Amino acid sequence: MPATKVDFKREYRDLYKAGREPALVDVPELAFLMVDGHGDPNTAAEYTQAIEALYTVSYTLKFTIKRSPGGFDYGVMPLEGLWWVEDMTRFDVSEKSDWDWTAMIMQPDEVMQDLLEEALASATAKKSLPAAAKLRLERWQEGPSAQIMHVGPYSAEGPTIERLHAFIAESGRGLRGKHHEIYLGDPRRTAPEKLKTVIRQPVTGPT
Repeated sequence: MPATKVDFKREYRDLYKAGREPALVDVPELAFLMVDGHGDPNTAAEYTQAIEALYTVSYTLKFTIKRSPGGFDYGVMPLEGLWWVEDMTRFDVSEKSDWDWTAMIMQPDEVMQDLLEEALASATAKKSLPAAAKLRLERWQEGPSAQIMHVGPYSAEGPTIERLHAFIAESGRGLRGKHHEIYLGDPRRTAPEKLKTVIRQPVTGPT
């Protein structure tokens, strides 16, 4: 009998189907594989290695869960990124070399540390993954946030981010935490003008 297929993007539709207008969401605690780093994602080898490790281990976990007794199938979730600088009032999308970042992919609740260690051993036995040792499993809750869908090149996100921040200010809230992006398109296969990115910002203030 084929394994049950779970669509986490559908289950968490409010988090992964943002509209073209800003809106408020309450992001629950979720499990993520994460890798931290620093520098321009367009040029830093560290970022490329992080993405390779995240996807390789995420797919290994998917197939491990699918083959396990009572397991289920699911689509690997999209790549996400947290981006920040020490002084967030000086965060500038044009100065990527100054950025700190966390690259991450959401995981099912069934992924525990022992399962991650098994998947890491399996994945690294098959190929070299320089960033594998930096991978961590973390449960993370973003809480009250505002988000919007950006359609177009990553380099053209500035006006969309400004709209989101204006919406937050007009609603009587403030910025909190780190700039968050969710990449719904594959830049290797999708024309830049058709790329879809959820841009999210945690907020303070009334709920």
